[in-house]
Amino acid sequence: MAIRLEKGQRINLEKGNGAKLKEFCVGCNWGAIVTSGGFLGLGKKVTDVDLDLSCVMVDANGNLVDHIYSPLYRHDFLGRYGMPPGKVDSVNGALHHSGDDLKGDLNGDDGLDNEIITVNLDRVSPNVDQIFFFLNNCGREDFSQIPYASIRMYEGTPTRVKEVFASYNVAAEQRYAGMTALIMGKLYRRNGEWKFSAIGDAFPDKNLCETIGRIVANYAK
Repeated sequence: MAIRLEKGQRINLEKGNGAKLKEFCVGCNWGAIVTSGGFLGLGKKVTDVDLDLSCVMVDANGNLVDHIYSPLYRHDFLGRYGMPPGKVDSVNGALHHSGDDLKGDLNGDDGLDNEIITVNLDRVSPNVDQIFFFLNNCGREDFSQIPYASIRMYEGTPTRVKEVFASYNVAAEQRYAGMTALIMGKLYRRNGEWKFSAIGDAFPDKNLCETIGRIVANYAK
């Protein structure tokens, strides 16, 4: 049975048979916003939701050493924050992003993840001590308006889920009003082994560069 993560929970990456979880996917699923519209309110209006699943990697001193975020971000915008262009692969290919989804599920939850980062822990560079996963909303909505969003870790591929190991849900709750960024969790090394911590902290960041700065300043030390 998959672990239903709670904010602040820490888990070992160990399966029920005692084997270590080494290769897996971190996927995020979310829905578009559907409201009544049209003549006499009989129709429906679907508003695309563009969430971005990203990750950054830091060393034991909290220094940023690698990143994965959408290549669609403008280079001049990133440059104002001193950030390099976006890319879908880590330096050594240990992590790979499936690509940018600009809309979310348009006809209800289809059970599939909209954006996925595949992870191979055996290939992660030795200088990487922590890997942070986070979401940013590129539209005008906040997380309280999005009908559902969730992150899960599972064995399989981006198109086939073999077994879900752990999941973390972000419900459409009022406590997320005004919040446009979510630091979901991190993988971290401890005594030679990888573990996972569910962070679940939301912020009103204007863009992913602000979120990356927040991670490096407040979470990576």
